[in-house]
Amino acid sequence: METLSVRDALSKDYDDVMRIYRYAQDFMIQTGNPNQWAHAYPEPELIREDIRMGICKVICSGSKIHGVFAFFTGEDPTYGYIEDGKWPNDEPYVTIHRIAGDGQVRGILQRAVEYCRAYASNVRIDTAEDNKIMQHAIAKCGFKRCGIIYLENGDPRIAYAKHFSDKE
Repeated sequence: METLSVRDALSKDYDDVMRIYRYAQDFMIQTGNPNQWAHAYPEPELIREDIRMGICKVICSGSKIHGVFAFFTGEDPTYGYIEDGKWPNDEPYVTIHRIAGDGQVRGILQRAVEYCRAYASNVRIDTAEDNKIMQHAIAKCGFKRCGIIYLENGDPRIAYAKHFSDKE
């Protein structure tokens, strides 16, 4: 497997980041998940703000960007209420949002999770019910399904958590 590195996205990376998101939108639509992002999310303004705030991370092989995600530390308001389950603990966590790859390399999510490990022993992520491919990838990375959370607009998402033990 190629060595993948993670770094902060820079303003000059914007076009590459948006290209990856467009690829991911098309891929989700073609694989039975037409509504999670459609061709409307994430919005260009949101990505520019993510880059400006330093939460947009790119995953690279050499100088080529193959993946992108938003990295959040601290409590996520949408994770405050969970139904049909519970979080495994109340310890500090980091969150992966808006993860996408360009389809050229494997291991994008795994590399993002490894990056998160340096910041917290708990990582959270969520996805739509129709996003079976992401659900499989999340499970493969060792996340446990915790329940259902709701986005600000009321859309439900399956919520997952991963706890790293000292042995990992």
